[in-house]
Amino acid sequence: MIRSILYATDLSLYASYVLQHALSLSRAFNADLYVVHAVEPLGLFAESVLQTYLDDETLASLRQGGLTAVMANLERRVHEGFVEGVGEGLDDVALIRQVRVIQGDPPEVILAEAERLGVDLLVVGSHSHGAAQDTPLGRTAARLVQLAEVPVYLVPMLPHRGL
Repeated sequence: MIRSILYATDLSLYASYVLQHALSLSRAFNADLYVVHAVEPLGLFAESVLQTYLDDETLASLRQGGLTAVMANLERRVHEGFVEGVGEGLDDVALIRQVRVIQGDPPEVILAEAERLGVDLLVVGSHSHGAAQDTPLGRTAARLVQLAEVPVYLVPMLPHRGL
């Protein structure tokens, strides 16, 4: 039985296509829908640039308050984007119980959220953002299929492959 679903979005061009699958499944099973977007941590170069121009106290303050504010703003904007994307189906937006934006490695963030929420199904797009678009699965989708303890519903990104 599917009572709750976690939709992991990368906010790419085809995210609304994957969202429609998640909403459809949520309606069909009368399941709660949760949304997560993982933000990759700053790379070493970005960290070194910040350390060059900011003192330790300012950098610590930025990490504490600034990052929290940025993530909260992202969560709000992601939810607003879903409301705009759904358009007339405002009842569908009510299916979304929570939108979270979390910093970390995407597969790890998604798996941790799935466990925390105790969801019954993961919904993700299958695509890769790499240069080689002939790769059938992106890194995140491949890791989720390998490591998830619940079923993974993969939405093929046919438009992405030029089919």
